[in-house]
Amino acid sequence: MSAPVSRRSFISRGTAGGLGIAFAGSIEAIAGPPAFAATRPPLGYGPLVADPAGILALPAGFSYRIVAEAGVTKLESGEPTPSDADGTASFSHGRGGTLVNNHEIGGSEPYRVPALPGLTYDPGAGGGTTNIDVDAHGERIREYVSLAGTHNNCAGGKTPWSTWLTCEETEQRAGGAFQKDHGYVFEVDPFDRKANQDPVPLKFLGRYSHEAVAVDPHTSAIYLTEDAGGPNGLYYRWTPPKGFRGGRGALRKLALSDGGDTAGKLEAMSCYHDGTHVADLSEATTPGTRYQVKWVEVPDRDARTQSVRVQLTNDQVTRSRKLEGAWWADGGAYFVASFARHTDGSVNEHDGQVWFYDPRHQTVTLKTLFGVNPDPTQDTNYDGPDNITVSPYGGVILAEDGEGIQHLVGVTDKGKAYPMARNDHNDSEFTGPTFSADGRILFANIQTPGHVFAITGPWRRPANTEG
Repeated sequence: MSAPVSRRSFISRGTAGGLGIAFAGSIEAIAGPPAFAATRPPLGYGPLVADPAGILALPAGFSYRIVAEAGVTKLESGEPTPSDADGTASFSHGRGGTLVNNHEIGGSEPYRVPALPGLTYDPGAGGGTTNIDVDAHGERIREYVSLAGTHNNCAGGKTPWSTWLTCEETEQRAGGAFQKDHGYVFEVDPFDRKANQDPVPLKFLGRYSHEAVAVDPHTSAIYLTEDAGGPNGLYYRWTPPKGFRGGRGALRKLALSDGGDTAGKLEAMSCYHDGTHVADLSEATTPGTRYQVKWVEVPDRDARTQSVRVQLTNDQVTRSRKLEGAWWADGGAYFVASFARHTDGSVNEHDGQVWFYDPRHQTVTLKTLFGVNPDPTQDTNYDGPDNITVSPYGGVILAEDGEGIQHLVGVTDKGKAYPMARNDHNDSEFTGPTFSADGRILFANIQTPGHVFAITGPWRRPANTEG
């Protein structure tokens, strides 16, 4: 997701670190470096075919339709679709579904989420979410506001009870146009419009630059990423209070209860390797690296006097530059670090990590490592993974937010990286990949100028070798 300081500010084209992508754990192969990328066999669904319309390149046999377009399509209330589509989730119902679509609007975007009565947290803020109803083929039926008056809604996460947690990537205080503090998580219902009335910030999840969340379906614990610098961000766990049972409306009820602002326990991750504290996730340079995890309680989760990440010292917690997407699967929480540079305080440089937290064993394992991309203009090079989703056909899909050419990058369950889509329109990032419940449609966005796509085609287990 876009952030105040982007990866482009730190690009180091002369770095000679490991190239390509490496994988570990259940993903055990190493994708070839760019030096021989031109000779490697077609993987995944085959090579991309340039789009005659100059928008979205896809493998042969695949096609897309534009579900929504900022400033072009219209909301049910008459206003244009808002700018900056970001984190997205798909929810099934009947013969179709509903997309809950974040809008990462921070101030200057041309199309704000309209501040409709009853759905607006702070009329001074222009972000929020829209719900897009689609039919079984991904055709748009209607779009309407489900949350307004929030700020810089970046990613989020789907709950086990089929709602969406949308995250504000900001620490904006009340003042000027803003009537309320921001930096919270809000819950959005994809089906029940009344449930979205009078938005309630889930303050017990903390006030900081939230990026994404993953929810444990067994314990209702919530794992959260923070995209921040100076110092770099933290990875958090919220443990619900005793007796809490997750479900529709349960988080809102908890937030409104006596002591709801500090309900449960919010903690930050602290990693150890053979008993030695690990201060920075970029220390890991080998896929398969596994750290033991301890959790340190946050003193003041509402950050009344100082940012949450500043309240804890480097010897207490483990930091990371650009913590981004999150997804619950395989009994744990995947989360992404988009890049790291020496100049932002990181120990080592990389162009992306994918981590897996195992709550049963209290460990975190480096699953995927992107070396620093030496030439982002090459179509076979990938960098800057951001949003992540697990594919029903095996492996994952990552949204690129890096340098040069932008892709949806697939990774097979055998560790082979392949292009799933390419932005042929501009160099804007991909966001919000998510599959329909039946696996027939991959929804994804290009943030600028603001396209929401439904991608269909001959889905199958992506190939690991030619033929």
